[in-house]
Amino acid sequence: MILNTDGTKPIYVQIAEWLETEILQGKFKSGDKIYSQYQLADLLNINPATAAKGLTILADEQILFKKRGLGMFVADSAKDLIRHRRINQTLKKLVEEIVEEAAHLGVKEAELFSMITEAQKNRKEEE
Repeated sequence: MILNTDGTKPIYVQIAEWLETEILQGKFKSGDKIYSQYQLADLLNINPATAAKGLTILADEQILFKKRGLGMFVADSAKDLIRHRRINQTLKKLVEEIVEEAAHLGVKEAELFSMITEAQKNRKEEE
């Protein structure tokens, strides 16, 4: 992971989003132990307190849970929680912005669907 230290998104938020992506991609499964704040700090060359904030975000959202003395673990419902939130907050907002921009540019619905289909096809070819 490469942190964007020049951007407007706080590092701890970037850490939380990265860990969410790792869970969605199956690199961490339900019940798996996740990195500790100190492991994250070493891995990303950041302050352990910043790493802890990223983990706390995920714990507060019940994506991770703490086992006293053992560390943080991926919750059973983590993947579903992340997916649901990202669809309802991030993806829907992006789609609304795209539809709005398409309307400003006079792009017809069929052309927009074609663009989406082409983008999906290109992504599959890259995999």
